[in-house]
This record gives sequence, C-alpha cells and structure tokens, in this order.
Amino acid sequence: FELKKIFYILKRRKNYIAGGMITFDICTFGAWSSSLVYLFFQYRSGKFDFEAESFSAHQKYAVILASTLTLVFGLRFLTRFFYESDPIEKTWKFFTTFFTQESRRKINVDQWIENYNDLHDDSKNTASKREFNYKTMVNAYYELATQFYEWGWGSSFHFAYRLPCESFSESIRRHEYYLAGRLGVNPNEKVLDVGCGIGGPYRNIARFTGANITGITINQYQVQRANELNAKIGMSDQVHSDEGDFMNLPYEADSFDGIYAIEATCHAPSRKGVYSQVFRALKPGKIFACYEWCITDLYDSSNPFHVKIKKQIEEGDGLPDMCKPSSVLEALKETGFEIIEARDMALDANPGGITWYQPLTPSYNIFSQRFQFTTIGMVITRLALRVLEFIKLAPDGTNKVQGMLQQAAIGCANGGKTGTFTPMYLVVARKPMDK
Repeated sequence: FELKKIFYILKRRKNYIAGGMITFDICTFGAWSSSLVYLFFQYRSGKFDFEAESFSAHQKYAVILASTLTLVFGLRFLTRFFYESDPIEKTWKFFTTFFTQESRRKINVDQWIENYNDLHDDSKNTASKREFNYKTMVNAYYELATQFYEWGWGSSFHFAYRLPCESFSESIRRHEYYLAGRLGVNPNEKVLDVGCGIGGPYRNIARFTGANITGITINQYQVQRANELNAKIGMSDQVHSDEGDFMNLPYEADSFDGIYAIEATCHAPSRKGVYSQVFRALKPGKIFACYEWCITDLYDSSNPFHVKIKKQIEEGDGLPDMCKPSSVLEALKETGFEIIEARDMALDANPGGITWYQPLTPSYNIFSQRFQFTTIGMVITRLALRVLEFIKLAPDGTNKVQGMLQQAAIGCANGGKTGTFTPMYLVVARKPMDK
C-alpha cells in the first residue's frame, strides 16, 4: 500500500507537502522493510530465534523498529475506517503550511490574534465598533482560521445535518446542491458566490449545475488558496475567486444569473447593505439564495447562558453582531427582494440522522476530531500546541487561535442543543423583473 502510494506520487511529480510527507513514507517504509528482511535472513541462517532468552544488539534494534513501525502502519490503516482522508498527512500538511504563514503572508500570528481578541473585548469595544471595523476583524479572523478550518473540516466551511447512512462529505455536498437547486441556473450561466472561502462549495456546485461561478472573499490568502485548488483539479476555466468586499461588490449591475451565500453574510455589518449589493449585481427575475446564521426566537437576552452562547459564537467566528430571522427577512424586503421561501432547515425532520452540531460535541473516541472537545482532549490539545510553539514547529499564538475556534465550536454546539442558534436559516428571494 505504501509503495503504491509513493510510486503514484512520484509518477504524478507532485510537490507533496514540500517533500516532507513523501520523505517520511519512504524512510519509514525503508526502515520497516529493512528490519523485516534483516530478521528474516537472521532467522533463516539460524542466528535468530524468537524463543531465545537474549538477542544481539542489532537484533533488538531490528525487533523494536519492526514492531514500532508495524504499529504506525497499522494505526494509519485503521484511521482510514474513521476518516475520509489520512489524518496524519492532513496534520503534517497543516503544520508545515501554518508554520510558514508568518513569512509568506508577512504577519505575526500572536499579534494578530491579540488584536482580534481586543476587537471582541467588551471592555474595549462595542458591537457598533466591531461593525465599523468589520473588514479588519473578518480579514484577521480568516487569515488565522482558514488553515485550521481546512485541516479539521475540509474545503467547504459550513454545517449540514446528516441523513441516515450519509457520510460527512456527502452531507456537505447535499447541503450545497440543495441551495444550488433553488437558483434554477443552467449550464454556462454566470453565478456569484458571496463570501466563498477557499471555494469548496462553488467547485461542487459548478460540477452539479455546469454554471460558471465567481467567488468573492475579503481575505487574500483565501483567494490564493481557492485559485490554487481550482488549478490543481483543472477547473480554472469554470470557477475562480476574486478579492473584494461584499459590501461593495466590484461587478456591474445586472451581471449574474444567480447569486448565493453560504453562512457568509452573517459577517456583514449591515444585512441591508450586503443584500443591496447582491440586488444590484443580480439580473432581474433571477434568484438569490442563502443560508444565514441567526439567533432564533428561543434566544432570551436575559438568560446568561444564552448570552454566553451568542458571545462565544460571535467572538470565535468573526461576527460583529447576530440577528434574528425577522431582521433578515425585513432587510431583504427593504432592499426590494420578493421572498419565495424562508425556513430554518435545522428544524427539518431527520429521523435516524445526525444533527448539524454533533461534530462539535465531545466524544472519547480518540479517532474522532470530537475528542478535542472532551476535558482530557482540551488539555492534551493545549499542551501539544504549547510544546510545538516552544520547539518552534508552530508559530507563537497557534494555541490562542485554536482556543478561539474551540470556544466557537462549543458555543455553536450549545446553541444547537438549546435551539437558540441556527447556521442554516434558508432564504430564497427573487429580484423583480421591473427592477
């Protein structure tokens, strides 16, 4: 299995995580096979006996090496039953890329996370000030969080509930296809993804609809990463990302045959502001569909636990201030949209399925990313990242970024459990023909 993977990589001439992971595979496979071959010939020549009371120094080293690497390969094999990709490779890639982020992007991770936390410190800033500084806040958030998201969640940064017998990645794609189906676009028509992240959704939707999709995001790293992934799979002619602010879309009026947003416009300082930009760029008679993050009518501002949940989500997810569904609908109508459909998809009947927030709840299954949300998992994660920072395998501030995202996950999970928060309030709206 390891040899086949190595030869495949060499044949494709891939830059496989700067050569790091392929070097690891070649070295470990070489050491493992060499130790086994050595022990085999020692056994055939009668110099090695498994039942002997003592071994030579070389034989001891070979036995330890063969046993340890057999365990390593066994664990990597087992993880494939629990993960849809190799977590060791993903983790190696994450640290090698995140470690070079400071030099490549000319940022200081520790300083950026401190500045970001200051924006959410209620003793220093209010919600109105966060709205005023939303570009700085959102850009800083995604500069710090994008690689963590891609490592732990994949290239589509959004939630989805899972139907019975459905995998995580299948649920993500279904959630995207469902929204795309509301647009009613045809092959080769122009579609805009507002707040596109690194392009996971638009690549899936482009395959599904045949449309040509442009994505826009405020963060330069996300633009670079999205277009890099587009080129890697040969989709650059069909999809691409632009850097820009969705509060001031850099496109001509009546440019797109459909526009959608997936858990993105919640970052806007004004829903009416972002919706008016969408309205302007959309062709008359065409559809805007989105999944909104909202606090629900069950939210009680006098309940300290509810207030904590809202604060954790806003602080951990780069949001200026969350609103209720009624505010979303009101903003769309004031902009000029006709509401076709509006509902909280988190309330969809799903007997035997898995809730959208289940991946964020604690589990003592060590093969699951949910282990990090357990008490033990939190301690281990913090200690591991501090050690990596200390030995300079991770930039200073990595532990703070992970802690911010972890608190956001806990807030989202508790919001889901209490029903006070939804990340999938579906709105489908049409721009009238006479506008």
